[in-house]
Amino acid sequence: MILDRLTTDSDTGATLSRRGFISVGAALGGGLLIGVGFGTASSPADAAGTTGAGAAPWAPNAFVRIAPDGQVTVVMGFIEMGQGTYTSIPMLIAEELEIDLASVRLEHAPPSDKLYGNPLLGFQVTGGSTTIRGAYEPMRRAGATARTVLVQAAAQRWRVEPAACRAARGEVVHTASGRRLKYGALVADAAKLSVPEKVELKPQSDFKLIGTSAKRLDTPAKVNGTAMYGIDARVPGMKVATLKQSPVFGGRVRSVDDAAALKVRGVRQVVRLDDCVAVVADHMGAAKKGLAALVVEWDDGANAKVSTESIVQSMAQASQKQGAVVRKEGDNAKAMAGAAQRLEAVYEVPFLVHAAMEPLNCTVHVRKDSCEVWVGTQVLTRAQAAAAAVTGLPVEKVTVHNHLLGGGFGRRLEVDSVTRAVQIAQKVDGPVKVIWTREEDTQHDMYRPYFYDRVSAGLDAQGKPVAWSHRITGSSILKRWLPPAYNNNFDPETIDGAEKPPYALPNILVDYVNHEPPVPTAFWRGVGPTHNVFVVESFIDELAAAAKTDPVAFRTALLAQNPRALAVLQLAAEKSGWGQPLPAGQGRGVSLQFAFGTFMALVVDAEVTKSGDVAVKRVVCALDAGVIVNPDTVQAQVQSGVIFGISGALWGKATLKDGRIEQSNFHDVRVVRMNETPVIETHIVASKEAPGGMGEPGTSGLAPALANAIFAATGKRLRKLPIDPELLKTA
Repeated sequence: MILDRLTTDSDTGATLSRRGFISVGAALGGGLLIGVGFGTASSPADAAGTTGAGAAPWAPNAFVRIAPDGQVTVVMGFIEMGQGTYTSIPMLIAEELEIDLASVRLEHAPPSDKLYGNPLLGFQVTGGSTTIRGAYEPMRRAGATARTVLVQAAAQRWRVEPAACRAARGEVVHTASGRRLKYGALVADAAKLSVPEKVELKPQSDFKLIGTSAKRLDTPAKVNGTAMYGIDARVPGMKVATLKQSPVFGGRVRSVDDAAALKVRGVRQVVRLDDCVAVVADHMGAAKKGLAALVVEWDDGANAKVSTESIVQSMAQASQKQGAVVRKEGDNAKAMAGAAQRLEAVYEVPFLVHAAMEPLNCTVHVRKDSCEVWVGTQVLTRAQAAAAAVTGLPVEKVTVHNHLLGGGFGRRLEVDSVTRAVQIAQKVDGPVKVIWTREEDTQHDMYRPYFYDRVSAGLDAQGKPVAWSHRITGSSILKRWLPPAYNNNFDPETIDGAEKPPYALPNILVDYVNHEPPVPTAFWRGVGPTHNVFVVESFIDELAAAAKTDPVAFRTALLAQNPRALAVLQLAAEKSGWGQPLPAGQGRGVSLQFAFGTFMALVVDAEVTKSGDVAVKRVVCALDAGVIVNPDTVQAQVQSGVIFGISGALWGKATLKDGRIEQSNFHDVRVVRMNETPVIETHIVASKEAPGGMGEPGTSGLAPALANAIFAATGKRLRKLPIDPELLKTA
């Protein structure tokens, strides 16, 4: 059962150390509370004063609550947006706590960077394929600590040694006598015990849950309609608003004629802001009719003439200059000068729309001395801080209720929709739900950055690389989103996938030119790998062709020092039937990557028609993501990422003309349809390494494998996305 709302009653939690803490105390109703602190005592966001969540030391970070009736509740510091977090995190706890996964009850966590900070990022955030990577050990320790204390409580009651007892299926069992006590019967005694400083985690050989395909805990509520997304929030007395923002980024409202809008039945008021107009009504239908009746004149401002072409031209010029050096090994210039063959190319990837199924929305009630927010967000404390910043209230006066997300893909790592909703709510008496139309969501997105990359390489007489150069030109999201991460004029996210390709490449030079366009940019199911892997893996294929070597064999020769990468490449090649013939008009392409902590190889079979249309027929994925918590979720994430990647590679783009985004809805933001979905096979390498991330690798590996398959089918090399059918037409 997933609860939409968490009551955040205070306790006397101590300040967390950097590595977190485990504490046991009496919970409400005499239950046992096991709290596990993930975050840092002072995250970069706290230091910058942007979250304000550090004043809540009473809240646990990720914790288990066991009631006297035996009910186990897991409070989720991470958020569920379809990736399976609300099953995999409880699996980690349930494994060590020795309980049935189906019996776990889930609650959304309240905002707190100190208590719920993502261990890998330092504050409360779900994204970057970091959830399992960061939570794997701490959440297991939460369950193991609860188990250890419960066993000790039972042993004391029976007057035996704890070693003579074991936990099993929500009970403590005295092995010799067979006596049993359910966890609920032990919580009062357990709450009086001190916490062991160290607990023993189960060896992987004893896992019962981890590594098995568990049923999703969130599925029943999503099927029967009881699951609560942000757009489902209902508050007594709530009105509904929809909005129209300046069609040009940076533009302003010049004038508004709202006479016709106010005559629409159900419309209550029109709210005017500097760059936005909103219609507040009894329901969404009336709000949309009122919005259509508005007459708004805009001052487009300085970006009125901006186009995709002007942005790319500026980037091309910027890319001529050397950027900040990311990696430099050997003497690239000398090696290039002495190479038997020299190749160079320019690769481009476009601005991309997120197009989550649930459009942006946020419900807000601003009172004189408090503010309450209902939203689905990947960054709960930032949402709280955004509302506090607009209202001028202390963060402790802002209550935020998180919900399930109907798609995130990085869009809900931003809080612009929360800021906007609070601005509107300040002018409304009572609660108001602000819903963006699909058109508003598309044309006022924060887009995956456009990148313009220059790559070059030299081959020796035997066709082996002797020099590699990669210059990245584009936006840095972390420069805005997490300034401390932007050092030496670049950040680790933007160059991820380019700085350390999986191959042995001598005399390597990677540099970065920061270029910020007049378009807001944000994460899009990863950023660095979604463009860098396309560039690296496409160009590696170019080198293989120049060396007259099979693409898999060419890669294999460069992987002697990278056995995990080599293993997934060989597995994907084997399972895909690499080297076997395909029908006329079809080609097979490969990509290899290490991104988000996961090694992955993809092989794509694609067909190209005479009209230039591309159909993906089959995708074979081999991966090594370390210890796998839920194989079923991994398979689903691969399938989702591949489909997302196909959509982006074939049709994904956001283009500008006269300062305006030209796309508006799913008719021109194409996604793969059910009948277009290829066969997708997933093969997992058994591994005892630390867990890797799975939310994004399938997406970042798809585009280059597809482009390489198209080259195999047509002999035409594509260096710019999305794929242009005009370039593939044949007579």
